[in-house]
Amino acid sequence: MNLNEPTEENLKYIIEDMSKQLQVLNPSIMEPDNFDLENYHQIKQLYDMVQMKDQISVSEIHAIIDELKKYRKQ
Repeated sequence: MNLNEPTEENLKYIIEDMSKQLQVLNPSIMEPDNFDLENYHQIKQLYDMVQMKDQISVSEIHAIIDELKKYRKQ
C-alpha cells in the first residue's frame, strides 16, 4: 500500500489507524466517510506526525482531533 497516493482506500486506512493510535472513544468523529479526499495530503501530514511519536499527550490528542475537524466534509 502506497499511502502517498490520495485514494479513498488510503484515506480510510489513515483515519482508522489514527483513531486507534489516538484512542478515540467516540468513533463517530473519526468516520472515514466524513473526510474529503480533497484534504488527503493535510490529513496524511497529521498521520505522519502521529506515526513519528512514541507517546502522545492528552493535549496533543485534542489538538490533532481539532485539526482533523477542519478536514471533515461540510
